[in-house]
Amino acid sequence: MRPSEYYFKEGCYIEEWHNTPDDQAMSVARVRVDVGNTTKLHSLSNTTERYIMLEGVAVVTVGGRSWEVTEGDVVSIQPGVSQKIQNTGSESLIFLAVCMPRFEVENYQEL
Repeated sequence: MRPSEYYFKEGCYIEEWHNTPDDQAMSVARVRVDVGNTTKLHSLSNTTERYIMLEGVAVVTVGGRSWEVTEGDVVSIQPGVSQKIQNTGSESLIFLAVCMPRFEVENYQEL
């Protein structure tokens, strides 16, 4: 059974595929960004995050550097580094966010 999608204050929709206190090592979430939308500039403390691009086209900005990403690309973001992603395509942007250790809301910092 797929988890329910919810809106997160970052400006995207999240399905928590794997995020449990029983596995502190990592979490996996499916992220959806609507056409034309950009997530808020933010960072994650104490967490390395990887975006695994599944569908769509986007411009990702990490640490002030921007580049285009599409299906099959992987973006690695170190703890404390600023990040945002803009859906520049004509369909929903879908990617997996793999966090190590697992994502916890208190590690999210809007910039």
